[in-house]
Amino acid sequence: MAKRNTFDLVSDDSDHRFIQIAGNCFRDTKSSIYKRIMKEWKILEKNLPDSIYVHAYERRIDLLRAVIIGAAGTPYHDGLFFFDIQFPSDYPNNPPKIHYHSFGFRLNPNLYTNGVVCLSLLNTWSGKKCEKWDPSSSTILQVLVSIQALVLNEKPLFNEPGYRVLKRSIFETKSRAYNEEAFILTCYSAVNIIRKPLKNFDEFVKEHFRGRGHVLLAACNEYANGRVRVGYYGYNSNEIASRSSTVVIKVSDSFRESLKNAYRNFRICISSFLNVVLSWRILLKNWRWKLGRRRRDPTV
Repeated sequence: MAKRNTFDLVSDDSDHRFIQIAGNCFRDTKSSIYKRIMKEWKILEKNLPDSIYVHAYERRIDLLRAVIIGAAGTPYHDGLFFFDIQFPSDYPNNPPKIHYHSFGFRLNPNLYTNGVVCLSLLNTWSGKKCEKWDPSSSTILQVLVSIQALVLNEKPLFNEPGYRVLKRSIFETKSRAYNEEAFILTCYSAVNIIRKPLKNFDEFVKEHFRGRGHVLLAACNEYANGRVRVGYYGYNSNEIASRSSTVVIKVSDSFRESLKNAYRNFRICISSFLNVVLSWRILLKNWRWKLGRRRRDPTV
């Protein structure tokens, strides 16, 4: 896949969450807010990592749309997470408004189904002064990197304040269960994104899942068979290879069944635009969903 620009300018803003908010105050090229937004654009253009892509709009400089690719080592790996952004008229005195495209799935304590993003940097959550929005130094880039690193992280359950009070070890079992659910919902979110991609990102979505769709499918297989802890497929292949023959992670029937359904839905979805022929018969043959056999013989 050819390398894409992480920052790009597009024209069609019709499906943006904040399109109905008037943007007339941003047209004065000599205004301080116009200059500040142009500065934000330059920061994004020069400093965005390869896992975050941002589109700005020709007619509405107060709007942005970003997509974050879930990082390896998290239950969100290889998923896509879209955010619509709007600069308020008093920016940067107040932080940007951000809407998360959830597709109805609550896959993280900080990301609500109604699109709310809870983050101290956005002043939507409590935090120390150094964690809150600072008009003199905070940027959109900082917000996006914070969402990727602090929200879509390795153990998202611990984003919840109630689980930070006591030692983490007490809640490790709950954390693993939360990760299982988060991965399943990431797969279903991907299905929705593929079926109805947001404007200007349709080709990006296709290219991403052409390249990484097989990874999600293979991860479902490995997680279902207890060979890899959820979130770590392909993250440290040497460690996995050394442990795979001796260590089997306990997998509940309910999680295995959920993975089976997610696998089927995602496979059907990506098969419509994959430009290589995949041998689904071989994949399915190696897919060990034989629950009855497992019940009879736990060593299978």
